[in-house]
Amino acid sequence: MGEAKANEKAPKKSWFKSLKAEFKKIIWPDKASAAKQTTTVVIVSVLLGVIIKIIDMIIQLGLDFIV
Repeated sequence: MGEAKANEKAPKKSWFKSLKAEFKKIIWPDKASAAKQTTTVVIVSVLLGVIIKIIDMIIQLGLDFIV
C-alpha cells in the first residue's frame, strides 16, 4: 500500500518556470544601499591588503636579519 504512494512523483514544473518563481522572491537592494555596501567592501579589502603587506614586510625584515 505505502509503496504505491512512494513511487508516485509530483508533477514537475518547467525548470524555467521554477527559476522565474525563485527570482520573484528575491528582494533586490536599492541603489544607495548597494553603493554603500560596495564602498565598504572595497575599503575593507584595501585595508586588509595594506595590513597583509605590512606584516609581510616585517617578516621579511626579520628573516633578512636572521639570515
